[in-house]
Amino acid sequence: MAMAKLFALMILALIAISMLQTTVMASNGHGGHRRGYGEGSLKSGQCPSQCSRRCSKTQYHKPCMFFCQKCCSKCLCVPPGYYGNKAVCPCYNNWKTKEGGPKCP
Repeated sequence: MAMAKLFALMILALIAISMLQTTVMASNGHGGHRRGYGEGSLKSGQCPSQCSRRCSKTQYHKPCMFFCQKCCSKCLCVPPGYYGNKAVCPCYNNWKTKEGGPKCP
């Protein structure tokens, strides 16, 4: 009887440790997206080059650059790629225009 309780206690401890490790890894940014992206991952001086990359394939380069740099200076991040991937930067993703559309490209 005591052996069964000890075994059950050890199993519960292993589960708890596993859950704690998963939580710590997610909070350090290693679980959801590539390193180097996410809110606060850039310094304001990096915004022009990151926005230039982000806006390089659009035909609306000037407005894209304007809004991207505005968003980058507020959020200190620019999502990876040329389009989409905004989930890695919630601030960038959730900033809306007065009409409710996305503000950041």
